[in-house]
Amino acid sequence: MNPAPDTPVPLRHWVAVLGSMLGAFMAVLDIQITNASLKNILGTLGATMEEGSWVTTSYLVAEIVVIPLTGWLAAVFSPRRYLLGTTFAFLAASVACAWAWDLNSLIAFRVVQGFTGGAMIPMALTLVLRLLPERHHAAGFAVFGMTATFAPAIGPSIGGWLTESYGWPWIFYMNLVPGVLMLAALAWGMDREKADFSKLRHGDWAGIFTVATGLACLITLLEEGNRNDWFHSPTMTGLAVVAVVMLAAGVIIELRVRDPFIDLRLLGR
Repeated sequence: MNPAPDTPVPLRHWVAVLGSMLGAFMAVLDIQITNASLKNILGTLGATMEEGSWVTTSYLVAEIVVIPLTGWLAAVFSPRRYLLGTTFAFLAASVACAWAWDLNSLIAFRVVQGFTGGAMIPMALTLVLRLLPERHHAAGFAVFGMTATFAPAIGPSIGGWLTESYGWPWIFYMNLVPGVLMLAALAWGMDREKADFSKLRHGDWAGIFTVATGLACLITLLEEGNRNDWFHSPTMTGLAVVAVVMLAAGVIIELRVRDPFIDLRLLGR
């Protein structure tokens, strides 16, 4: 429920909102931060540049897939429990990325990092709407906009500096300090709510599967298509076909099912 317009905002709600913005900043930052360090990472792990592109692609695909699922998952586990859990998992995955022993392990940990970090982006906007009255929404959205534009701009610079000064694992260790601050802010500032696990039994699983698969194929195509000669590659062509079929099926399912995980009917208002 949104607070009433004249309701004073408790300090802990401001702290929770700022903590969520810190999470959104980290999630966006980690999309680009590996770019400047990729040669060092691949040299250590013994992989080629073409193989190394998956270090970024895997994170981005997982992040894009989880974003539309976030609202439903937060309703299942409760916003506070879901955001605390994903933040802790994001930090654990960041440490695991720094400890990766080969390219496959790094890509696997980056998938977990993207899947957990992706939830922080929409949840930051959710907390602005849930914890702040309408008169403060513009300020909350402005701060979010700053994180969304500033983080990718400085990501390669920070990644390059950390790699040259301390080694590439530190581009992942750097998440620990802001992550711990975020956990403390969310644990203190967010209200406890009950989980609703009944949504798992009646979940829109067909819609979730089709949309997640379609988005994963589409983002992979867009990220890897240029390196693989686009539609001259059978793999890229197959990804394009699967993306179109699955996303079209997902839209049809979401418009027809009684309780969709994404309510596309809102777009008709």
